[in-house]
Amino acid sequence: MYDTSDIRKGLKVLIDGNPYNVVEFQFIKPGKGAAFTRTKFKNLLTGAVIERNIRSGEKLEPANVEERDMQFLYREGDDLTFMDQKSYEQVSISAELIGDPADLMKDNLPCTVLFFNERPVDVTLPTFVFLEVTAAEPGVRGDTSGNVTKPATVETGAEVAVPLFINIGDLIKIDTRTCEYVERVKKPA
Repeated sequence: MYDTSDIRKGLKVLIDGNPYNVVEFQFIKPGKGAAFTRTKFKNLLTGAVIERNIRSGEKLEPANVEERDMQFLYREGDDLTFMDQKSYEQVSISAELIGDPADLMKDNLPCTVLFFNERPVDVTLPTFVFLEVTAAEPGVRGDTSGNVTKPATVETGAEVAVPLFINIGDLIKIDTRTCEYVERVKKPA
């Protein structure tokens, strides 16, 4: 059992039989009354966010979750197939569970998959992916006032806003948390 002092971002707990992830928390000690922790939880099954006040001394039940290192193999329609790095067991997960970052996934990408009662409920991608630009309009000379971007398509088919100097064939670093361009990188020799 977790105590209120154990609450931290990313903690997985069981509330009313459903697994929740702590999104944010704030310890509050009012002038009158007992201290409590105002906590936002995200349901790992539905994605719904709830807010609860947990009084000091209350206990939270840990969720029966397991993280496994897996490798993204291929996309089949709206499903993504992952392989366990240890047992070589394959699991099919809906792209809807991952959201927008699913468009940035390239074959053989290492990921961490979270399982609740042997059912995949969350996929964590590496923070950054390196993808090649396959289509981009040429930058127009003189359009350089401020932070000007243009759309570019990367090798996975995703569209990313990039600076004007990015061309077809460039390798770019993309943040999977925000799906935004970070920087251009040199191709390995």
